[in-house]
Amino acid sequence: MIGKISPFTRNVGVLALTSVLAAGCSTMPPDAGFGSVSGLAKSRLGMDAKLIRSGADGSALDQMIADKLAKELTADDAVQIALLNNRSLQATYWSIGIAQADLVQAGRLQNPSFGFKRTHAGADVGIERTLTFSLVSLLTAPLAKRIEGRRFEAIKLTVANQMLALAVQTRRAHIEAVAASQGLDYARQVSRSAEASAELSGRMAAVGNASQLDLAREQAFYAEAIGAVGRATRTALANREKLTRLMGLWGKNTAFTLPSRLPELPVSPVVAEDAEAIAMRDRLDIQAAKFEAAQTASSLGLAKTTRFINVLDLGYVRNSATDLPGTRGYEITLELPLFDWGTARVARAEASYMQSLNRVAQTAIDARSEARESYLAYRNAYDLAKHYRDTVIPLRKKISEETLLRYNGMLVSTFELLADSREQAAAVNSTIDALKEFWLAQADMEGALGGRLGGTPSNLEKGPTQ
Repeated sequence: MIGKISPFTRNVGVLALTSVLAAGCSTMPPDAGFGSVSGLAKSRLGMDAKLIRSGADGSALDQMIADKLAKELTADDAVQIALLNNRSLQATYWSIGIAQADLVQAGRLQNPSFGFKRTHAGADVGIERTLTFSLVSLLTAPLAKRIEGRRFEAIKLTVANQMLALAVQTRRAHIEAVAASQGLDYARQVSRSAEASAELSGRMAAVGNASQLDLAREQAFYAEAIGAVGRATRTALANREKLTRLMGLWGKNTAFTLPSRLPELPVSPVVAEDAEAIAMRDRLDIQAAKFEAAQTASSLGLAKTTRFINVLDLGYVRNSATDLPGTRGYEITLELPLFDWGTARVARAEASYMQSLNRVAQTAIDARSEARESYLAYRNAYDLAKHYRDTVIPLRKKISEETLLRYNGMLVSTFELLADSREQAAAVNSTIDALKEFWLAQADMEGALGGRLGGTPSNLEKGPTQ
């Protein structure tokens, strides 16, 4: 028999209804949580990152791309275009909006259910009305929202980390494209010189001033030079297309102009002896892993909280029947844990928590190792490029000058002069490779330490023409 509802019960119902209405007022922020990612792009890279939401945004982006491609494309410009125009990255940006929606949804309680029942027996008609809402949803809503909040923060950090990774990839692609273009230009110069040498050797052999061995050597060098041009052309095309893909360009925008040479080596290298500490402080993947671990810890707490009581509904009931006074009351629906005691949910949450802890630890170990490796590789690449610039090239230049003097004094033959040119070409190619490896090592170090460092190539003076 349903008795009269008490004032206490009525107050509880009013309080619960107020909580429901308050929780239902959660709204989506206008930037979908992207502001922090945009701020990281500005602070870590000095670049802009934004969601392309409308046709107006797309038109502004097209104009920005056109302005940057109208001049020689620098590494910074390439990275900026990629951050805004790479469609895969834009898709990644929108995952923040999905996580934000999940967070807002977590702050909203389950909709109440309304039941209506009508029965009749002869002339008697009975009507039953019920309004029910979930108490478990009400009690666990704050914890569920905290869980989604930590997940939201972790996703923002993950997206920002992917943004930084794309910036490093684009910078590397720009360096490789410029180096390949520079290598192709030099390969063509060598090929033209080899062609002239082969023709000269042919004329000298025709009048008996060169042996067939000397002629064969020059012809073989010319043939190899032609092959080198073919390989350099293929490499330059592949690297340029890779850069094009990362920037998300197509159509007429693919006809951009790259710098003719790599930037010159900096006066001094970046000093980052505390590379491990910098990585532990600034690496976003470490911060994201920590948030994920905190999220799983909260999930473990929620699983334990709802282990025995997973369904708890409170409802208001009002009955009326023909020729009988109406009755009012409340009903409670409780799930009985006869078959499922919640142990599997708790075990799964505990396993997920331990999994996340180990992931955090391994992420930190990897970050430390990558920081050490990248900094040592950077310093080694700097020393090697400096060695070629300050030692190898000056020596090759001196040898060429001395050989030319002896040739003019008729102390060495034409073929010794040509042999020296071949050796000098090999030294120049090695110098270009060493300079390229240095700039690639700097880009890798910036990525391993979680942000942009000083001494980047964008504002540095270009190196001399070989």
